Amino acid sequence: MHPRSENPSNPAEQLPSVLGQVLEVADVPLEELSLVERMGEIARRLREQSASSESLLSAMLRFAAEQVPGADDAGVILVDAMGQLSSPGAPDDVVLRIARIQQELGEGPCVHASFESTTIEVPDTGDEPRWPRFAAAAREAGVGSMLSLCLYVQNDTYGTLNLLARAPHSFTAESASIGSLFAVHAAVAFSAVREKEQIRAALTTRDIIGQAKGMIMERYKLDADGAFRLLARLSQDSNTKLAEVALQVIDAGPD
Repeated sequence: MHPRSENPSNPAEQLPSVLGQVLEVADVPLEELSLVERMGEIARRLREQSASSESLLSAMLRFAAEQVPGADDAGVILVDAMGQLSSPGAPDDVVLRIARIQQELGEGPCVHASFESTTIEVPDTGDEPRWPRFAAAAREAGVGSMLSLCLYVQNDTYGTLNLLARAPHSFTAESASIGSLFAVHAAVAFSAVREKEQIRAALTTRDIIGQAKGMIMERYKLDADGAFRLLARLSQDSNTKLAEVALQVIDAGPD
């Protein structure tokens, strides 16, 4: 067991775990930590990668593939309100292939785990009666077993954290337990980053519209309300988003 700090009041050394405990974890290899300490340290490292959803996903998937017993690869599949699947941050061709197979066939564990809010295991793709077409295609892609854990993201978009193994019967109850902890971390962290990106985009859009309003006010001697109504009418008449119309106004220049 690694040494613990004797100064529990130092907030820089305190890391919240998914179990709600506060741990003081030294900078040691993850393999030398207990499960609770390991998840707390992984949460800290994920926060360091939270500049964008892409960097966060990449780090989270790498940790999941390394730390969940039996896993060779990990990926996230998102399902939108229209039932369309996507696999952001997919680390390799196998994960992307599994996503596309389920998209094309409209069946598979990822889709069902998303909508049923549950964990689904495929112990052996060579003997899977629930989705025989998907199982055969997955087997051909080099996947012997799978574990799909429900991953709520936000609004009408749901998804799964998918753990893939080359050999059949690779996952155990421990795999499902540790995988569930990763799903909790991933859902919270990914939603937070997506929300931050949306807020940043909204602020950028507001600035663009404000700049276009100012140019219209100057060009046509309108007040702020009149300039906005003109932008809105141009947007409606051209069936173009308001922000895109504003960009066109800015690109056209002051003349």
